[in-house]
Amino acid sequence: MKVSDYIAEFLESQRITCVFELAGGMITHLLDSLHRKGKIKIVSMHHEQGAAFAADAFGRITGLPGIALATSGPGATNLLTGIASCYFDSSPAIFITGQVNTHEQKGNKDIRQLGFQETDIVKMALPITKKTFSVKTSEDVPRIFEEAFQVAISGRPGPVLIDLPMNLQRGEVNIFNFDKIKKHANNTIDNIAKKDLDQIIEKLIQAKRPLILAGRGIRSGFVLDEFIKFVEKINIPVVSSLLAVDVLPFNHPLRVGFIGSYGNRWANIALGTCDCLLVLGSRLDIRQTGADVDSFSKDKTIIHIDIEKTEINNRVKTKIGINTDLNVFLKQINNAIARIQFPLKKEWLNTITELRSAWPDIKELNNIEGINPNVFVHKLSEKANRVKYFIADVGNHQMWAAQSLELSKEQLFITSGGMGAMGFGLPAAIGAAIASNNSSTVVIAGDGGFQVNIQELQTIVSNKLPIKIIVLNNNCLGMIRQFQDSYFDSRYQSTYWGYGSPDFEKVGKAYGIDSKTISGENEFDEALKWFFDDDDETKLLQVMIDVHTNAYPKLAFGKPIAEMEPFSKPLDIEGT
Repeated sequence: MKVSDYIAEFLESQRITCVFELAGGMITHLLDSLHRKGKIKIVSMHHEQGAAFAADAFGRITGLPGIALATSGPGATNLLTGIASCYFDSSPAIFITGQVNTHEQKGNKDIRQLGFQETDIVKMALPITKKTFSVKTSEDVPRIFEEAFQVAISGRPGPVLIDLPMNLQRGEVNIFNFDKIKKHANNTIDNIAKKDLDQIIEKLIQAKRPLILAGRGIRSGFVLDEFIKFVEKINIPVVSSLLAVDVLPFNHPLRVGFIGSYGNRWANIALGTCDCLLVLGSRLDIRQTGADVDSFSKDKTIIHIDIEKTEINNRVKTKIGINTDLNVFLKQINNAIARIQFPLKKEWLNTITELRSAWPDIKELNNIEGINPNVFVHKLSEKANRVKYFIADVGNHQMWAAQSLELSKEQLFITSGGMGAMGFGLPAAIGAAIASNNSSTVVIAGDGGFQVNIQELQTIVSNKLPIKIIVLNNNCLGMIRQFQDSYFDSRYQSTYWGYGSPDFEKVGKAYGIDSKTISGENEFDEALKWFFDDDDETKLLQVMIDVHTNAYPKLAFGKPIAEMEPFSKPLDIEGT
């Protein structure tokens, strides 16, 4: 069998329904085989970065590796930002790059390049992948693809890269093993000691102000049902990281809110004042804890459960750290607490309720001109009951969305967390819609991030995807402009001065997308009725936001997590 035919059949055998790509000479054999076999949808993107972000979202939703293909040289290097996004946010993915023929490769010669577009993408991708493969012979292809799938989905999920020379794609292979790839056993604790479970349960029972911090590991481990079972049994309130704002429905009585640098003020105060913190699948990075780690840890028992051993006791020292899969932990602790009655911590819950009432998200922005974005996001949520996925790009709009979206149990929130890559939103929405057979998907983007991969509007149109697009247009790079207010005496070089954005209503119409613009809160109802009127139609709504509208609250850098701008001022300039 021809190698490229084998790859097409192998992908099909692993339940892969689509691949994302931008055509190039070094992947034409693969594209032709996928086309001739005809069972896998080929989604032709308009930039390789878009293909990578689409694969990222596909992997997050399905738990199967998202597949992105690119040619050698610029095609391969254009994938790198998306590969890193998968790596930092634990998204399973396989990136297949075409490479020049083996006889055109420079090998050990002391030259920069031999073949046209020859580029050592394997070495470039090594720090941002779980594993890379440089295929040397056609006979190696079955083993490499099987291993790549296992690596991508096992343990903490992530990306793998396979670099495949063009002449090997047209080679022959005689192995036809199409068994479904299973996850490797994790190199973690798979049987938690009873004394450790008992100690955790005792700490949570004894605490007066216990809190659970939910992280991305809950979604990436597909353990949401076990997590909710645990939370509702143990009756402890839950705060979430940016990548886990969707783990509990907005109206759940134990949901507190979003924490971190731009977290809900009441949630950050709860995080700062709790006396026992159970961390599930979150790495406690600086945007979650603030720079003042001593203050964050003071007077609280921290229990950290994580699949990656090196994340435990990394920045924040814990009292109890267990390196295990969340599926293992949640099943075992749910069994351990099955016959225990856990009373509500009524005083603690009342305190959180009072904090939420005292610091509502829609009142953080006072005396602004025009539309309050937090008010708009709440209104959007009210009308979006049929939406399955909310995809946020990166910037102030991302934080307004995380602060204020009212998500139901069936709705997912997807964004670029660790990489924080502008341009993520539009192509990720394509991956989400295709992964879910065109489930209703809403993109929330800012004018800056939207322009990074604006070309993918054509991919949406070409594939007739019913994606709804919100562009919160403040005519600047708002998050960095706010940074310049704090540290550079409001000198807005390259964020407002020298920056520009088009009229996105006109841009949408140029692509054949029905588009509108609003600039006042009195227009919300009519615009959102139009926006959601037809589930099967792509629409774009431009929402005009004043250029000086900030994302508040914001952690005052160098101070404890509960001390936030604009009422508290940072001690030092952010390093992240």
